[in-house]
Amino acid sequence: MTAAPDPMSDAALRERAARVIPGGLWGHMRSQGLPAGYPQFFQRAEGCRLWDADGREFIDFMCSWGPIVLGHHDPEVEAAAEAQRRLGDAMNGPAPVLVELAEHFTALVAHADWTIFAKNGTDATTICVTTARAGTGRRKLLVAKGAYHGAAPWCSPSVVGVTAEDRAHLLHFRYNNIRSLEQAAAMCAGDLAGVLVSPFRHDYGVDQELPTPEFAQAVRALCDRAGAALILDEVRTGARIDLAGSWEDLGVRPDLAAWSKAIANGHALAAVTGSERWRDAAASIFVTGSFWCGAVAMAAALACLRKLQAVDGIAHMRAMGQRLRDGLARQAAAHGFRIRCSGPPQMPMLLFDDDADAALGSAFCSLALQRGVYLHPKHNMFLSVAHRAQDIDRTLDVTEGAFAELAAGRR
Repeated sequence: MTAAPDPMSDAALRERAARVIPGGLWGHMRSQGLPAGYPQFFQRAEGCRLWDADGREFIDFMCSWGPIVLGHHDPEVEAAAEAQRRLGDAMNGPAPVLVELAEHFTALVAHADWTIFAKNGTDATTICVTTARAGTGRRKLLVAKGAYHGAAPWCSPSVVGVTAEDRAHLLHFRYNNIRSLEQAAAMCAGDLAGVLVSPFRHDYGVDQELPTPEFAQAVRALCDRAGAALILDEVRTGARIDLAGSWEDLGVRPDLAAWSKAIANGHALAAVTGSERWRDAAASIFVTGSFWCGAVAMAAALACLRKLQAVDGIAHMRAMGQRLRDGLARQAAAHGFRIRCSGPPQMPMLLFDDDADAALGSAFCSLALQRGVYLHPKHNMFLSVAHRAQDIDRTLDVTEGAFAELAAGRR
């Protein structure tokens, strides 16, 4: 007698989801953007590992697309979250931890004189843009071509359901191109509210590009001349490049910054930080959410940020990312492949030369997945503090086999 299909398997869950959720899932969670064989549903996660709905174990190099910075279920973060949960989470007003976290975060971030909390990265970038417009009385915003700043109509990568009016005041420049930046600014005719820029170029499916000091300084100088806000989108980079701000080593500080993802190690939280010049503007706008004062995520964030400081988590992630990058480069060369590893080591992007459709990269990642390592062929990946040398070395054992099988298939 044939056993009944498992209703909690990945395949069954996809089928069930398709009946009750438009498209099966939404946004980047849809499976269409993943190579063949990738799971869509997961049972659990711990440290730098996760298990899919079918029980397969993987070393995780996506870290929930960025939010996991210390490792899944970090015990200190979860203890702080649970202690606050027993006291209360979404109450009639915030818990004392809101003030404590705001004080800590404002002291941590070099440019910050104040902090506002929200829930998602899109919340944070939208608050920054609204604050810049309120503080200048202007409308125009400069953004880099191809950059991702959220999923609201003003910034969504999709134009479906979006009107031209939603983006009427966006002008584009090329990242790291000062002339392009100046040309875009010249088109604003005295109506420039701000420049929104990522700490490094981390567009989907292309080589990542670190900012040149000259570019970062040019953005700062342009905003100073125009009286506009320099907005740094730290949603993806925050807590992985520099806890004080990702452009600190370039000597450039923003006026406003948007944070989310890693600041609470997987608990839903976003933040906006700003300098004194923009305090009144931030106080004048109306932004809110029923869950924006949730105390559990704030307790988790306070514990997360303190631990990152205590263990020098960024240095560790950088070292582990470099260990991975160096190993992949050696293996690729040995098997006759030309690869490009770009971006900061703690947020690596792996692309193959002569692979415009990412077919080779997808095949490589699928082979790694079959052997227990979760990589991504088109999106930058993420290291966490939970990745240790033995995890990187185990990963390189897997990728060695994936390169070998890929090379054998080309003969």
